[in-house]
Amino acid sequence: MYFIKPIILVGLIVVLVDADTYLHFPRGSNNRLRENTANRNNGNRVFDSQNNNKGGYNVGINEAGQNGDDEEEEQYAMTYFQSEGGVNGAKTYVPVRWTSQHGSGGDEDTDPNKLNSNTVLQIMCQPEEDNAGNRYTRMRNGVSQQRQDYTQPQQRYDRTLRRNIYKESSNTFINRRNNRVRSDRVLQEPFEWYDKCRVRERNKGLFTADQNVKNDKGATATRQNPNGEQNRRGYECPEERDHFPYWHPTPWVDVMVYSKNASMCDYYGKESFNVKSKWECVENFNNGGTSHYSNFNNQADCTTGGGQWLEFHQNLEILTDATTEAACNAKKASHPGSKIIWARPINLNGDIRKKCLVQAPKPDCKPQPFGRVNHLGNGAGLDEIGYDMPLPHFPSGKTQICVLRERYNITTDDYDGYNIDSKSNGNGNSPVLNNPNAYFGAQKEMALAMNTAQFGRTFQDRSHKFRIVKRPAGMTQNVRVLSVQGKRGNIVQTYPAVEYDFVPRELKVNRQDLIHIQWTGSNTHDNNPPGGDGQTGDDGEGQGGTDRSNMLGMLNRLDNWPIPDDHPQNFLKHAEVKWSSYKEDTTAEDLGVQLASSGYFKSYDEVDGSLNNKLNNASPSFKGAIIRMKDRGTYHYMCSRNNNFSNRSQKGSIIVA
Repeated sequence: MYFIKPIILVGLIVVLVDADTYLHFPRGSNNRLRENTANRNNGNRVFDSQNNNKGGYNVGINEAGQNGDDEEEEQYAMTYFQSEGGVNGAKTYVPVRWTSQHGSGGDEDTDPNKLNSNTVLQIMCQPEEDNAGNRYTRMRNGVSQQRQDYTQPQQRYDRTLRRNIYKESSNTFINRRNNRVRSDRVLQEPFEWYDKCRVRERNKGLFTADQNVKNDKGATATRQNPNGEQNRRGYECPEERDHFPYWHPTPWVDVMVYSKNASMCDYYGKESFNVKSKWECVENFNNGGTSHYSNFNNQADCTTGGGQWLEFHQNLEILTDATTEAACNAKKASHPGSKIIWARPINLNGDIRKKCLVQAPKPDCKPQPFGRVNHLGNGAGLDEIGYDMPLPHFPSGKTQICVLRERYNITTDDYDGYNIDSKSNGNGNSPVLNNPNAYFGAQKEMALAMNTAQFGRTFQDRSHKFRIVKRPAGMTQNVRVLSVQGKRGNIVQTYPAVEYDFVPRELKVNRQDLIHIQWTGSNTHDNNPPGGDGQTGDDGEGQGGTDRSNMLGMLNRLDNWPIPDDHPQNFLKHAEVKWSSYKEDTTAEDLGVQLASSGYFKSYDEVDGSLNNKLNNASPSFKGAIIRMKDRGTYHYMCSRNNNFSNRSQKGSIIVA
């Protein structure tokens, strides 16, 4: 992505690399759904990843024997408890982990590992109950592996502007949308978001090198995607995808920036839509009523075209029970830990009235950590690059359906990418050309491999949907999520995904923290052909294609044997059970069999020998339990199925300070 100055609209160029990025936890889809092949079936299903077809993880599944191909209810969405409100309120931390194939690092000239890269984490949520049953807005993974359909609006000639513009009646729009949005297909950004992007004129102040970027495709045409909607990915807007911070309102809430230089953090904090309002043109439909899209991308053209240039604010949620400014002010008083304002949210449905908005906090920003080039991006500590993401607080208490997006870029010192703009476009002006010949010494011509559509690329991955729910009464401590990442296969077969592992591998807590244990997996990680240039196959224990995990105490991570639940060094002997999704009055003994059986047995008294010893008939998803560690110390655990000495290791530790 290009980090731009939104006032003068200049682009930051990123270097030509196949720098694929893969989200490992929460499970990144890389556009996969439930494929039993090594390669994904449809790289255009949801978003433009620019990644290898072989990466990504299938959607989580509820039970053994299910695969999620007919019923969405068979899919399991990881469920987390929201943070409390306020700066000092207890937080829930989710360990976000990813790898970027060509590494990461800062831009300091004194750094021998200089890599000039940036990473942005963003989240998009919606209240589950407010969108249930609405196929046009309800965020979902879908059961079909096809992308949603799209047809652009009608054009007509405007005599005043002397050009064609997009204009239709509200009824025509509704019919157009209703005929294209399918309930069985994935939906993250809504139809209206892509509609806005397709209609709005692209930003022509950006650097596009010598690429022939289409001028009749709206903001869907960029240097990286010059043909616009001909290469549509879901309902993602390419111009917004390729640039950060974006200069128009966006549905994505900024969470964190790993910046190539800490000096940029102040800029990102001020320009983020979380903090700074964005402006956009608003037009009407032919038959009156406000449209969600506009043809114009600036105030002058908007006014000339008869539109309104209006201010919009980002939000975590809209408090729908506060319908007046006075009622919204009352919400401020009752939720002092949240920033609540009376303002206009992003226009995705033609409603431009002001509402009671819960604003997102300023995004966190840190220097980009070092990641080794060509080693799937492992950091200096030999672990994946990551970030412990504090979940938001939603004052309404409504269950939220959310998706996480991770975007990555890597920049070059070949020229001043931060200040370059459209004045450098074209063969005669661009500092880089497509596959040029260069002259070196006695050799007349040496060919350079430069695709200027890719000489600066945005890579991304996204999670499948997950839930954020209200905390139970009395849960006032910080919550740390402990889970499983990876999928079935050996290291070559899973690449560029990873083998099974606990995440975080070493969880550091204090005695007041709560630990939320939960994981999910698939029944269709068979890794069949086609596999592109990678190896297919699904080496592992138990039934082919199935992800299974469990959690058993052990003495030392150098060992390969679990210890009994009543062993004095077993973590269960030092844990207080605070909550379980399986049984209201779960004891430590009950929790032991829940974790050992991946929820197959709910209590110690149920154990009857019916569980397959490779967990084949257990659920791929452990639905969750929360514990508090009572005693200081280091406690180790393992998975009995996936730990296979000299082949793979699935072990972890809880370190209690």
